[in-house]
Amino acid sequence: MDWFIYIVRCKDDSLYTGITNNLERRVHEHNGNNTIGSRYVRSRKPAVLVYHETVSSRSEALKREAEIKKLPHLQKIQLIAEGER
Repeated sequence: MDWFIYIVRCKDDSLYTGITNNLERRVHEHNGNNTIGSRYVRSRKPAVLVYHETVSSRSEALKREAEIKKLPHLQKIQLIAEGER
């Protein structure tokens, strides 16, 4: 089963990084009127998917998520821009 590391851009232009095994469902959860989405994104909806990577295990996804979360904001913007090419 594939796992995804993703970044969403919130309405306040902040970025949220997470992991999931169902990217479409997770973005929908972030934007839904429920408590399933993250608390951070809940007050900053809508969230737009701007970047994602695919890996083969949850362990890899967690490691990569941690790496991305440690990046300065500008490097995250660069990562997103490179992914759009």
